[in-house]
Amino acid sequence: MEITFFGTSAGLPTKERNTQAIALNLEPYSNNVWLFDVGEGTQHQILHHSIKLGKVDHIFITHMHGDHIFGLPGLLTSRSFQGGEGKPLTVVGPKGIQQFIETALQLSESRLNYPITYIEIEEQLNYHHNGFNVNAHLLNHGITSYGYRIEAPYTPGKIDVQALKDIGLEPGPKYQDIKINETFEHNGLIYDSNQFKGDAVKGPVIAIFGDTMPCKNELLIAQDATVMVHESTYIEGDKMLANNYHHSHIDDVFDLIDEAQVEYSLITHISNRYTKEEVETISQSLKSRDTTPPFMFVNDFDSWSF
Repeated sequence: MEITFFGTSAGLPTKERNTQAIALNLEPYSNNVWLFDVGEGTQHQILHHSIKLGKVDHIFITHMHGDHIFGLPGLLTSRSFQGGEGKPLTVVGPKGIQQFIETALQLSESRLNYPITYIEIEEQLNYHHNGFNVNAHLLNHGITSYGYRIEAPYTPGKIDVQALKDIGLEPGPKYQDIKINETFEHNGLIYDSNQFKGDAVKGPVIAIFGDTMPCKNELLIAQDATVMVHESTYIEGDKMLANNYHHSHIDDVFDLIDEAQVEYSLITHISNRYTKEEVETISQSLKSRDTTPPFMFVNDFDSWSF
């Protein structure tokens, strides 16, 4: 799987950073891409990448602030002409996301050549799709804002080739049946498939946060995550300033990483007060501390595979 950032700025775009947009490539589990937030200009950012809009089959919106949704009308209409014709799209987000999209399309007399299914979250979400589990919990941002926890499917255990040869079953098409089924038949006998393959491997867990100040639901989203994407609008200075605006300070993020035992964290939604060079300087300073958890301040077009 791979996470790619098409926008990493907080609130306003800068010359170096666009507004918020994240792509989650589901390979090898699926050939599809999920988008998380679609800030203004996202469709243009995607033109600089190999991701195609026709592969996007889900869009998850964290909250209704403009830097997270203003790119939706343009991206949705472009999808009609960039491989999306006839391909259903699901949009998940806070109450009002359907009205926002349909109003923009109606008033601009835009027509889509594919259907959209809307899922508006009421407090929390428990969604299942092609083996993926997606849970959303309410955060604390002054307006309704959600964080998403994505749990990838388990991968079946590897086939024990020697054990199958010992019962007279040589490698062939039947091995695939054994991998995906609970039992199989050979020479008139029924066998338990689990006796001929290793333990299933748990898929990665991805936690993607909307804007928030620290709150108890963060732990539900981030617990034991393989990778966490979290905002840190403020990466130095007074922690109270960040929280007064219902945002997170980098120390808040570090506290969550430690409490939730997150393996790695990608920090986005960085205030436009910081230049790219200043962010790099602050990053090096933070990483020099003995207690700093593994993290990276991300830039537009950064990708992270896992």
